[in-house]
Amino acid sequence: MALLPRSALDDRPFVRLWRGFLTGRVMVALALLVLQGFGLALNHTWEPAALAICLAYLCGALALRVWKRHAPPSPALGPQWLVSIGMDLAVVCALQWLQAGGMNYTPLFGLPILLAAVHGTLLLALGTTAIVSLLLLAWAWWLNAHGIGDEAQNYLQGALAGMGYFIVAYLAHELAARLVREQQHAQQSLMTAQLQSEVSALVIQNLDDGVLVLDEHACVHMANPAALLLLGGKHLTAVPFSLTAGTRSATWQPLVALAQRSFVQGHAQAADVYLQYPDESPVALHVRTWLTPSRTAPGAPPQPALTARTDERLCVMFLHDLRTMQARLRTEKLAAMGRMSAAVAHEIRNPLAAITQANALLEEDLHEPAQRRLAQMVRENAERLARIVDDVLDIARVQQQAQLAPDATLALDDSVARICGEWQAQEPNRRQVHVALHAGHAQVAFDAEHLRRVLYNLLDNALRHQSRAPDALQVSTRTTPNGQASLQVWSDGAPLDKSVERHLFEPFFSSQSRSSGLGLYICRELCQRHGAGISYQRLPRPTRRGDVEGNAFTVLFRPTTQPAAAASLFDTLVV
Repeated sequence: MALLPRSALDDRPFVRLWRGFLTGRVMVALALLVLQGFGLALNHTWEPAALAICLAYLCGALALRVWKRHAPPSPALGPQWLVSIGMDLAVVCALQWLQAGGMNYTPLFGLPILLAAVHGTLLLALGTTAIVSLLLLAWAWWLNAHGIGDEAQNYLQGALAGMGYFIVAYLAHELAARLVREQQHAQQSLMTAQLQSEVSALVIQNLDDGVLVLDEHACVHMANPAALLLLGGKHLTAVPFSLTAGTRSATWQPLVALAQRSFVQGHAQAADVYLQYPDESPVALHVRTWLTPSRTAPGAPPQPALTARTDERLCVMFLHDLRTMQARLRTEKLAAMGRMSAAVAHEIRNPLAAITQANALLEEDLHEPAQRRLAQMVRENAERLARIVDDVLDIARVQQQAQLAPDATLALDDSVARICGEWQAQEPNRRQVHVALHAGHAQVAFDAEHLRRVLYNLLDNALRHQSRAPDALQVSTRTTPNGQASLQVWSDGAPLDKSVERHLFEPFFSSQSRSSGLGLYICRELCQRHGAGISYQRLPRPTRRGDVEGNAFTVLFRPTTQPAAAASLFDTLVV
């Protein structure tokens, strides 16, 4: 049999056995001294050599008990094993050799044999037993040589004792090996249980849904942070606490009633519950309950160490926030609407192109002013429909593009100057846009084409609302003290109505009949995709006419070290 693993030898049961052997050797040494004392008192004779051997054995046993008591030694045949087992064999042999009268010390050979069998290898145990058997046969030979006892009986007694020691050594080693295997299995099971417990606790702590564990008296023994938040108890950080006590007990009464119904009926329950807190909107919850099996029932799995009694059933309650579920449903509906809008835009595009072409051909043959006016109205509305279709398809294309890589950045000032120049060059008759670049060498995490589209939409929007003053449209960049860059497009247009401002970035919302209402929505979608934010404010700006209030749209870029924001609600748009 192979050597016992070191990890098994370091287990506490083996440490206790090792200390027990060391203590037993000390007790044997004391018993030998007492026997020597009785021999001196009864026979008035004593053997100095035997007394010296007993004293030396006691000193050695005490030394090993003090110095080697913390952990068992290695099972290899090293000096410490020779000192331990070899000393026992030598002491027993010497005492048997020097014995006076009929004293028999050979049963003491059992101590080193057990020590070798329990803490050593099978080879060491059998080797120690073989040495003891040879010593017993040698003792039988010595008795026969001096004519003491019957010759055959002496050999037979030695052989039987040796055979018994071999059986004891083998059985003791097998039992020790089995104890090692049981200890390893127990440790592995404990580690697995601890790992499962840690994983379960981690999952429960990070669940978006609330989890409560309560008993039949509505006492909460476990609650994750989401449950505490849904219970409206920002100060409820310690468990246990009771749902029937405190200032919020009346609010929690629906949860208590559902738990009691679960205990009475003995099976899972599900219901929608509304918790009304003072001066707050009601919290709508979908609650499901499960009952744990009785921990006193045969075969019931072990339960976690809670504060409840071990013979008490518990109710596990899951709290689902209906607001989150409704928001997820709205997200799915918006995504479906986006896919449908893209599909409809594709279908509109072809007949719209045919209408535009047919109207252009018809307009060439019209000469009366009224008819040409009608053809012009058809052309303008067809162009408007074409812009709406392009904007809807643009949204889908934006959502289909890959996320910006973390290291993809651009120089803000250079990009803004180039884009403003391109926008101005499209129509040279436009009023000059005033550009003030103060971001320096700031780098922003934004795609160059996306920034061009954002800035074009903001400039087109500002152009429709600005006055005819030469400095009515201004574009500026700057950086905050903490290094965050921003872009602002300002125009001196009239202030927006509050009802318009609330829906400014919503799709298909516009205060003008000729606009598709998707420009600002596309700007917000592009900004969110790159972790930036866009906002509207009414701000004063210095002009040649003095400080003038106007409409300002500000894009605040994220620092290049922060991750991009999550995709918007229309991430699933497919063209």
